[in-house]
Amino acid sequence: MSGSEKPRLPRHRRVVSADLPEFPWDTLTDAKALAGAHPDGIVDLSVGTPVDPVAPLIQDALAAASSSPGYPTTAGTKALRESAVAALARRYGITGLVESSVLPVIGSKELIAWLPTLLGLGAGDLVVVPELAYPTYDVGARLAGSQVVRADSLTQLGPQTPTLVYLNSPSNPTGRVLGVDHLRKVVGWARDRGVLVASDECYLGLSWDAEPLSVLHPSVCDGDHSGLLAIHSLSKTSSLAGYRAGFVAGDPELVAELLAVRKHAGMMVPTPVQAAMVAALDDDDHEKVQRERYARRREILLPALRGAGFTVEHSEAGLYLWATRGEPCADSVAWLAEHGILVAPGHFYGPAGARHVRAALTASDERIATAAARLT
Repeated sequence: MSGSEKPRLPRHRRVVSADLPEFPWDTLTDAKALAGAHPDGIVDLSVGTPVDPVAPLIQDALAAASSSPGYPTTAGTKALRESAVAALARRYGITGLVESSVLPVIGSKELIAWLPTLLGLGAGDLVVVPELAYPTYDVGARLAGSQVVRADSLTQLGPQTPTLVYLNSPSNPTGRVLGVDHLRKVVGWARDRGVLVASDECYLGLSWDAEPLSVLHPSVCDGDHSGLLAIHSLSKTSSLAGYRAGFVAGDPELVAELLAVRKHAGMMVPTPVQAAMVAALDDDDHEKVQRERYARRREILLPALRGAGFTVEHSEAGLYLWATRGEPCADSVAWLAEHGILVAPGHFYGPAGARHVRAALTASDERIATAAARLT
């Protein structure tokens, strides 16, 4: 090799990266620069990253467990599994779970990105994602080499039988809540065909105008969790995005399979983070305080967007306002950026979002008030 030549990745490695879409947030550079040029600074409502402080009781639990020189267990501590089972029952009415029904993960995005691979899906498998969906559902299927279909109604599939169906209620990006009848139909349809259902429930605790239900709720699945997985995160309700604290719950056989593979892959949540998760799951007061913060911000930003000519659709739960002025989303992004406000274009979440933008409620009170003032 001459000194001017650069080493190359093997061809199959290049194919993997080439098959993935461009990372969406990398495309917002120009809009971010425009918004950042505003004399009073940028109001970033794009990514949806928490900005509020972590509750002291959670910080204390993390610090108390900081001297943890040994490897954590992939399955998580007994205390963590018990706390997750108890919190799901107390907060969301999910009954029938046992310790072996729960597995901690390194943030919900990690699990979603690798779930098809961990379950052994491949080129012969079909994964169904919502028409407007968190991009990582699609990315995870691509990493496994599986095919992806966007469909909100399973009747759209015709004779095709998928291996895995994703649900997301409350939805990212739309905030839409799926009713109990819809959820029951999906579960029944999937069970008749031996299809797995993974429900992303990261926003379950953030309801405004509708009450979302877990796919594991007895009114949805009749207390039978077979073939069902519910994915939960403490990033939003406890501001623990920086901790990478999530877990999956549901069918013990599926959870056991995930555990077996993750042991080999070294997918372990750090021991101090597990201790912090226990503190967060055992305390409902800090979660209520955080929910109230988001509710106040929503009460300010929602009428301001409407006053600026946007129609806000769905958005009955979750952390986002799904808005449109009936124009291409790039035009709305640019108009808002001129006012120093950065939002996410709807096409990030699928072709059906081409005329919408997503505005997050995760800026500080001061920045949300600033955005509202600029809009009105």
